[in-house]
Amino acid sequence: MTASNDDGERGTGHTPGPTSTASASASASASDTAATNSVGRRSAGRNGWAQPTTPGALSKKVQRRLTAPQATRTNAIHPGAWWLWALGLGTAASRTTNPLLLTLLIGVAGYVVAARRTEAPWAHSYSAFVKLALAVLLIRLAFAVVLGSPIPGTHTLLTLPELPLPDWAEGIRIGGRVTAEGLTFALYDGLKLATLLICVGAANALANPARLLKSLPGALYEAGVAVVVALTFAPNLIADVQRLRAARRLRGRPDKGLRGLLQVGLPVLEGALERSVALAAAMDARGYGRTADVPRTVRRTTTALTLGGLVGVCAGTYGLLTAEGGSYGLPVLLAGLAAALAGLWLGGRRSLRTRYRPDAWGVRAWLVAASGAAVATLLIVYASYAPSNSAALHPGVVPLTAPTLPLWPAAAILLGLLPAFITPVPEHTHPKNTRKESS
Repeated sequence: MTASNDDGERGTGHTPGPTSTASASASASASDTAATNSVGRRSAGRNGWAQPTTPGALSKKVQRRLTAPQATRTNAIHPGAWWLWALGLGTAASRTTNPLLLTLLIGVAGYVVAARRTEAPWAHSYSAFVKLALAVLLIRLAFAVVLGSPIPGTHTLLTLPELPLPDWAEGIRIGGRVTAEGLTFALYDGLKLATLLICVGAANALANPARLLKSLPGALYEAGVAVVVALTFAPNLIADVQRLRAARRLRGRPDKGLRGLLQVGLPVLEGALERSVALAAAMDARGYGRTADVPRTVRRTTTALTLGGLVGVCAGTYGLLTAEGGSYGLPVLLAGLAAALAGLWLGGRRSLRTRYRPDAWGVRAWLVAASGAAVATLLIVYASYAPSNSAALHPGVVPLTAPTLPLWPAAAILLGLLPAFITPVPEHTHPKNTRKESS
């Protein structure tokens, strides 16, 4: 018996016949064909050919594309886009006193903040702005009750004892009749101011102030440092108060009332002073405040353009907000913006600055800013389209009527929800992390 027969009989125990040889050849050719097909499918996928996919894989692919990506340092939204979005919502709030539309604006801002807020210290300042807005609303109503309202009314709710005032205080009263029309007018006015504060709070909670400072032009860098330090002071102060109150509760000490406030206030002020000294030392060590040598003519031209541009912006804005300045408001505003931008460009030559990893203004940032601008623009256009539209945005209080919800402004306000679906998801709110935590 040959060696080949020994090798063939080692695994089967008999001599392979013609049938077993043919089946082995067929299986080898089938495996080669399968390997060739798999390689062909892989190469077809690389070359862009159509490759077969299962319905489950296709649905997962579509869902992955429709789902917002997880937030990283490279795909984070530009802080200027968040501020433009919030200013657009605030502009829309300033164009109406309808409580239904103002409540819808508050809901839109709150939903976006809840969906895209991070765990950074400044992100927790939104609740403080909400509390401030509620305080402003209550103070406005209290003023309307105690000091009266200029709105005449016939539905008297209660009558307070009126305090007599001297003749030089004519037009001012303390106490007297409290009417439903006056309270309703105060409610609409206070709710508008509260909505503006909540929109500003949304921008503070979503935009990174340090990254916003990096995006400022060189001419406004010194002012930007002061503004950013002021903006970060309030969130850090709130975080210190919460931390100290929690520490006092753990030690069994009172954290409420006047006594608790006094005992918490001193450590908070001490921490604020320590941060200020550390920040000043760090900025001095990094060379903040250095300026370049610029000719006197360029400095004077820069000052004239900047101041003239800002005056033009103020005059143009006033013209747009008043009925008499509708003809000259927009041209003056555009001219002022052009002069101010030219002044800022010339003033930037005095600042010796470099940008490390500058923030890119991507497609998502454009969409975020455009959603806020669209809300403001559509409400302005709706108000100027017909006199009846203006009545829907500003419901009357004399006679007292229930406000209605206009559909087109409501649909325009809902455009402000776009950042909640297209911007990157923070790490703690990403669906994958939620599934991991639940498991």
